[in-house]
Amino acid sequence: MNIILGISGSIAAYKAADLASQLVKQGHTVHAVMTRSATEFITPLTIQTLTRQPVLVTLEDEKNSWKPGHIELADKADLLLLAPASANLLGHIANGLAPDTLTSVYLALPRSTPVLIAPAMNGKMWLHPATQRNVAQLKQDGCQFIDPAEGELACGYEGIGRLAAVEDILARVATIAS
Repeated sequence: MNIILGISGSIAAYKAADLASQLVKQGHTVHAVMTRSATEFITPLTIQTLTRQPVLVTLEDEKNSWKPGHIELADKADLLLLAPASANLLGHIANGLAPDTLTSVYLALPRSTPVLIAPAMNGKMWLHPATQRNVAQLKQDGCQFIDPAEGELACGYEGIGRLAAVEDILARVATIAS
């Protein structure tokens, strides 16, 4: 399966490395697209090495070709997996905004391409009415979610908001792939 792994700015971005590695080991082709804020937590080089594919961060990354790479990537995708998905990313895609490459890929996807979203954020942010409205909108738009887990959060709080376990995300990908 041709998977686009969208990585947004969250401390959980480091877990995207394990996720990318496991997906490749399972035989998937993984193309990563990162937000600029994600690169503050994990480098594109790490993800590129694990996926063996170039990583898109900005639209300027596409300047070596006459074709818009994000459109071509979206056209060939069998799945868009957003993990981790920050509150910022959820807000942008729920409202049809495309200020970066990842949100542009989302908007360029054929409507038939499944989207699986694995949010990760502070529990207060996850439970905020604005975030929950965005989640409801995305579900109405056909996106699937794997809810955040409970436990100790990077901010020191205890509660909901952790990225779902990599094994759980992989299991959901497997159900979509079959």
